[in-house]
Amino acid sequence: MMEKAFTLDEQRRKLPVFQYRQHIINCIQQHATLILLAETGSGKSTQICQYIYESNLLKNGMIAITQPRRVAAVTLAQRVTREKNRHLGELVSYAIRFEDTTTGTTKIKFMTEGILLREAINDKYLKKYDFIILDEAHERTINTDVLFGLVKTVQRDRKFVNLPELKIIIMSATMDVDHFSKYFNNCNVLYLPGRTHNVTVKHTKIKQDDYMFAALATLFDIHLKAPPQEDVLIFLTGKDEIESMAQQIRTIVKSPDLEGKIPLKVFPLHASLPQKKQMDAFVRSSENQRRVVIATNIAETSLTLPGIKYVIDTGVVKFKSYDPKTGLESLKIHKISQAQAWQRSGRAGRESDGVCYRTYTKAEMDSWEKMTIPEILRCNLASTMLNLLAINLNVEKFDFIDKPPKNAIMNALECLKQLDAIKIQPSQTTPQLTQIGKLMSAFPILPMYSKCIISAEKFKCTSEILDIIALLSSENIYLEPSANNRDVAATQHAKFHTLYGDHLTMLKIFAQFKKSDKNKWCQDHFFSFKNLSYALEVRKQLEEICQNNKIPINKSEPVHPDQILKCLITGLFNNIAEYNQRDNNYIVLVNRQRAQIHPSSTLSGYNANFNGISSNGSGNGIIAVGGKMKSDHNQKPAFILFTDIVSTTNIYLRTVSRINPEWINEVISSDSDFVNRINANHF
Repeated sequence: MMEKAFTLDEQRRKLPVFQYRQHIINCIQQHATLILLAETGSGKSTQICQYIYESNLLKNGMIAITQPRRVAAVTLAQRVTREKNRHLGELVSYAIRFEDTTTGTTKIKFMTEGILLREAINDKYLKKYDFIILDEAHERTINTDVLFGLVKTVQRDRKFVNLPELKIIIMSATMDVDHFSKYFNNCNVLYLPGRTHNVTVKHTKIKQDDYMFAALATLFDIHLKAPPQEDVLIFLTGKDEIESMAQQIRTIVKSPDLEGKIPLKVFPLHASLPQKKQMDAFVRSSENQRRVVIATNIAETSLTLPGIKYVIDTGVVKFKSYDPKTGLESLKIHKISQAQAWQRSGRAGRESDGVCYRTYTKAEMDSWEKMTIPEILRCNLASTMLNLLAINLNVEKFDFIDKPPKNAIMNALECLKQLDAIKIQPSQTTPQLTQIGKLMSAFPILPMYSKCIISAEKFKCTSEILDIIALLSSENIYLEPSANNRDVAATQHAKFHTLYGDHLTMLKIFAQFKKSDKNKWCQDHFFSFKNLSYALEVRKQLEEICQNNKIPINKSEPVHPDQILKCLITGLFNNIAEYNQRDNNYIVLVNRQRAQIHPSSTLSGYNANFNGISSNGSGNGIIAVGGKMKSDHNQKPAFILFTDIVSTTNIYLRTVSRINPEWINEVISSDSDFVNRINANHF
């Protein structure tokens, strides 16, 4: 035990930040707000919080360190725990959505940005913290930007209520320093030169038309020349690309030309992987072997993947953009920013000198944006506005570092108004949360989902809605089978298909999962044990929130599927579409957007053998219904309710259920602005 601690201590002393330790401590003591710019691999993410703790700068509070991603919060907490030679949850802990290891002895707390925002709803002064470190600030996620304004406000307001000073540290390897410093009242900037190891950067000489092929060719060029245990990290845009690349690599390494060469093992790394599979990517390759990790931008910051000597950067990323006019969310491939390119190159120099191969020219990179476009300028703001109102902040005057477009803010407020979450009194200029809005803010989920949960009491289906919302809040529950198993998987999945569509199909799957030998059942039926288990944990948390807020949960009464679907309309009323036979598209009623049902939906194939709906997760039977809806199951549903609309290769409606259009006026009062718009557009 002591030998391991000594080794880690030696590693800490070799980090570039260590030689500036006392200077860092002095600057933190002297300044209330500090921007710390340090190279990737310098040790800032793990060491700064320890320097603060070891120097007795804490009063009675904790140090909060925020990360944009869950995997970073978890792995950094685990690393610092090992360095302090303690157990996780004692001195050091992490908190991510639906998982919190914090105890009464915690002093260093890693967390996702969303967790700190949730805490601010219950404690507007964030009194439990003496220091807040906002790490990877350059990523500019929506939560990062909101936190900038929040901690700046909290720091100012603490002075007026006689609370201890809040110290703020903003950290990154790449950021627009002048922009950030000006925003934080011209605060001081501390630049720490040096990185642990050098990285040689190589660009292609000519523009590449196929970045996937260029990455593959580069990988095998490295593989044929480099010694064993010098591992490779490849950046791609998403799960599909990663799986395609992994399959190509596994096929090529079996070719006669590579017989007798170093064994090469492939490890994918993306957000929808089970956590155990994600952690596999962090295991160093064994002797006389090479490992290649193929990752999304999840591996771009804060993470150290052991053994990585080479990075292959394809220069692309997939991110969401939201159009407030149409409500359309696009998920498309974009060029990364120059800041992201430098972040990626730094992954090659974490443990030794490395090389970054860029499958793009220097001229191409010079034409890209210098910094990543802030997410707050390109996303749906409904959750953000609800959180700000719950913290009792003025959403119109909130001090954003980059203010979102006015129409995006108004669109978000209109959405909350339709959900009955806010109201504006004639004598007031700013929205106020209603009782429903306050209840909605208690749930760490999308406002439209929390409205469904709150409405479920009326339809006597709270237990079923909790199941569905938990599943919608998880990653994809369907496993992607290998080519050899696709027909078997399709047959197994078809056993759970219901007449009503995806929401009730998911409910049926969840019910069987709860009653089964979970892991083996998932393997037999090609479902994700990790994602269904996660949904089960989410469901428990949501039920606890219901109990804390005195929302009753039905336990035994049979529930008619129509009641469940009607309840979903209360939150997803903007997500109703009608089939148009003339062009074989669906038309979203509120904005006339044309779209198609996503191929993954149970309603995308119209001759499936539908099964009845069995019991739900709480043991009560759901009544399967015959009659009118059942008679047209071979045709496209006339009206559907969908969970989200995305633009990929086409405009698709995902997670879809068939509904009766008469339910719209039944569920939502006839004088509703929404129903009036629907009536004007259609009826």
